[in-house]
Amino acid sequence: MGLTFSEEHEELRHTVRGFLDKHASESDVRRLMATDEGYDPELWLRLAGMGLLGLGVPEEFGGAGCGWAEVSIVLEEAGRALLCAPYYATVVLGTAALLASGDKAAQGDYLPGIVSGARIATLAIDDESADPPGGGVVVATERHGGWTLSGQRAYVLDGYTADLVLVIAGTPAGTSLFAVEGDAAGLTRAPLPMLDLTRKQARLDFADTPARLVGAVGTAHGLRARVLDLAAVGLAAEQVGGAARALEMAVEYAKVRHQFGRPIGSFQAVKHMCADMLVEVEFARSAAYHAVWAADEAPEELPVAASLAKAYCSDAFFAVAAQNIQVHGGVGFTWEHPAHLYLKRAKTDQILLGDATYHRGLLATRVGI
Repeated sequence: MGLTFSEEHEELRHTVRGFLDKHASESDVRRLMATDEGYDPELWLRLAGMGLLGLGVPEEFGGAGCGWAEVSIVLEEAGRALLCAPYYATVVLGTAALLASGDKAAQGDYLPGIVSGARIATLAIDDESADPPGGGVVVATERHGGWTLSGQRAYVLDGYTADLVLVIAGTPAGTSLFAVEGDAAGLTRAPLPMLDLTRKQARLDFADTPARLVGAVGTAHGLRARVLDLAAVGLAAEQVGGAARALEMAVEYAKVRHQFGRPIGSFQAVKHMCADMLVEVEFARSAAYHAVWAADEAPEELPVAASLAKAYCSDAFFAVAAQNIQVHGGVGFTWEHPAHLYLKRAKTDQILLGDATYHRGLLATRVGI
């Protein structure tokens, strides 16, 4: 069994690609990545109007009720365009956390706003893949029938602009999921300088910040594992899109760049490099699509498929992005050329959610080695 795309899926891909080619061009990316917010509110509402923010949201909350196959198509195209928007943070991290919580009241309060584009969501989670573990510690305290959070979380995707911050925090009964409004008292947010300017990250400081418990107290351990697996699947789909675009750029340049009176693509060394890039892209695509299929059809296989996809796609994207610069030669290193943007995204994605070494270790544990 495996993932098979229908005509409707391909039409979705065609529509999204056409929209992003027109409204998320390289000039748009460069303009938005120079801002702290890192996205265009008007474009965000247009994505919502197309139904792209609610693809994976059940119909009862205003969404389309689709699966990860549809979401992955949009993520792949977003990765291809280096989309500057909080799509991954909102649709993958925020939405997945709410759905995994099983809290119908919270889902009813928050998901319709996400679908309409009125809310940007993210998930502030500790980074257990770091050595030593990083990301900061957040502790929840119950007072007078309510909850407050104290502590710090670093490297929160789109944490500077999110209207809804979902936080996994410690309680005496175990880790729990909480929702914090973006303008809550005691919440301080600061954008962080990053290598990849196309995906914004922030540091969040909580000082007795009012929070809402989402789901039952002490039940976030399993939720955390599932959300991180789904996040790895979504990131792998993005990485496939970025790698495929880097390959296209290399092939296009190899056809038009001439040396010694002939296209450089006719030289054996460049041919072999492009062939190696194609192999990496197609293997990464297979790993990512298998993980997407597992997310929809075989949840028992998801942990293994997710770590496999993240490990392979991370290294594949970086290798292809680096080889793209090699094909372009000196011009590929310049600020004016987009090749370096893909390399920086690939390097950041390599580390995000744990690098390939971390996921290979996790994969070995999951298969019982």
